[in-house]
Amino acid sequence: MSATADHAEERTLAVRLGFQPGQVVQEIGYDEDTDQDLREAIEEHTGTELVDEEYDDVADAVLLWFRDEDGDLTDALVDAIGFLEEDGMICLLTPKTGRDGYIEASDITEAVQTAGLSQTKPVSVGKDWNGSRLVTPKGAKAGRR
Repeated sequence: MSATADHAEERTLAVRLGFQPGQVVQEIGYDEDTDQDLREAIEEHTGTELVDEEYDDVADAVLLWFRDEDGDLTDALVDAIGFLEEDGMICLLTPKTGRDGYIEASDITEAVQTAGLSQTKPVSVGKDWNGSRLVTPKGAKAGRR
């Protein structure tokens, strides 16, 4: 596949994960293992640079990279909700099966439900990560397209 085709695929992935032009996206859990191509595609699609954990305003979306050794997923999701606009979304990225930091799907589902979120649009993100778009039930009913 050509570099241009790879880039188009990453940008399409940003759309499939639910990112919108003009959104402020706060990134949590960035590390050397994150998918740089996806990060750049999100920035290109939204037209804004990702903001880090020190950002002191609310965001339209949170990009949450989470690995098993990062602690309690439910706590991380509840914390991420606090960074969001009322109808914002969380893009949860976890390592794929067999990768360091893998989290069982049942554990993810339990944490999402305990945090009061709904999981939509699970997506494969490159060779190392799975992504899920998470919304509050109110946000899901508020007409997000």
